[in-house]
Amino acid sequence: MEKHEDFFQDVFAVVRLIPKGRVTNYGAIAKYLGAARSSRMVGWAMNAAHSQKKKVPAHRVVNRNGMLTGKHHFSTPYEMQELLEKEGIEVKNDKIVDFQKHFWEPMIELAI
Repeated sequence: MEKHEDFFQDVFAVVRLIPKGRVTNYGAIAKYLGAARSSRMVGWAMNAAHSQKKKVPAHRVVNRNGMLTGKHHFSTPYEMQELLEKEGIEVKNDKIVDFQKHFWEPMIELAI
């Protein structure tokens, strides 16, 4: 397995731990995995999340400002927002309302 595939699997493992009704961002996942400058790689992993046998809730990963920047990788332009709203997260103009209230910080939440 190539190195980036291992990284992708690590990203998927973290994303699967995000609770319903919470979101995180690409950079927070990269930092948690010890690759703080690899937020773009986390984004690439999210683009590939649909190919995983075990579900990856990619809709819970947004950019650092709470924008739904990955929405065009879902089956419809509205699916990401619809999935978040089903979990009680309000979205307006492709941005999460009260982003900090819903933010899940892996460095804190997954601290041993």
